[in-house]
Amino acid sequence: MSARLYDGPVIDAHHHVWEPERGTYPWLRPEAAIPFRYGDYTAIKQRYLPPEFRADAAGVPLAATVYMEAEWDPADPLGETAYVQGVAERFDLPNAVVAQAWLDREDAAEVIAKQASFPLVRSVRHKPEGAKSPLEAREGVRTLMSDERWRRGYAELARYKLHFDLQTPWWNLAEGAELARDFPETLIIVNHAGVPGDREPETLRGWRAGMEALSRHDNVVVKVSGIGERDHPWTVERNREVVDTILDLFGGGRAMFGSNFPVDGLCASYRTIFDGTREIASTRSARDQHDLFFETARRVYRPLKGGVPLARMGDTA
Repeated sequence: MSARLYDGPVIDAHHHVWEPERGTYPWLRPEAAIPFRYGDYTAIKQRYLPPEFRADAAGVPLAATVYMEAEWDPADPLGETAYVQGVAERFDLPNAVVAQAWLDREDAAEVIAKQASFPLVRSVRHKPEGAKSPLEAREGVRTLMSDERWRRGYAELARYKLHFDLQTPWWNLAEGAELARDFPETLIIVNHAGVPGDREPETLRGWRAGMEALSRHDNVVVKVSGIGERDHPWTVERNREVVDTILDLFGGGRAMFGSNFPVDGLCASYRTIFDGTREIASTRSARDQHDLFFETARRVYRPLKGGVPLARMGDTA
């Protein structure tokens, strides 16, 4: 056991940049008010570019970052990638991109092919709508992950060696495990720790069962990201069980840290989240910590720095 805070290089595997004044993110327009898991999100309806991100992460030894698609105008998925590519060229951040693709649309194959042509794109995300509660899931309501048209689009990812970033509530995770089983050649990256939601014992039991099902498939990794809660501050005590469960099931070699900034800035500061995750992980081996904060994301997302692949850095077993 290490019992020492990780102090090596960090890859933030999940964050956003945006300029709401451009009007390209409908949910960030001044008049928009969507149901949001953290409640009122007015505070993040402002410009957030790499300078703001670096200010929030001050003192964290960031080696690279990964941009996550942020629900740009769905009629123009390639526009978002071109925009973020331009941001990366200006600021050398982000260093890899998860792009938007609507897998059940007629143009899915064409969009995926074009997304794959961007130098930074490594994965795509399409949140698979479906069961909206544990009860609906138990009653047999399925998500798009079981839709044949959606799956045809999903099958295109392997052609371009693209990954799939999966964000869905915990009660749909067993269906995600079926997707991993049926498409073993495509890596699934589970966003936001499988979205456990609240910390009620019954919720955590159901969430853990879903995560256990996913962990049986070698083509699944998990982001320790987006685990804030509405109406609760981000604390080590409230998040220890979630992080420990992920590390128990997946190990550092199949887990990676992500801040989900600026969104999780609604819950806590960047340093509160980063330092809290470091504290929880401090009982793990130095190798597991290095994997969690750097190596897993480097291997999976293959970030570029100055146009060059980020090199593996040494760690201690």
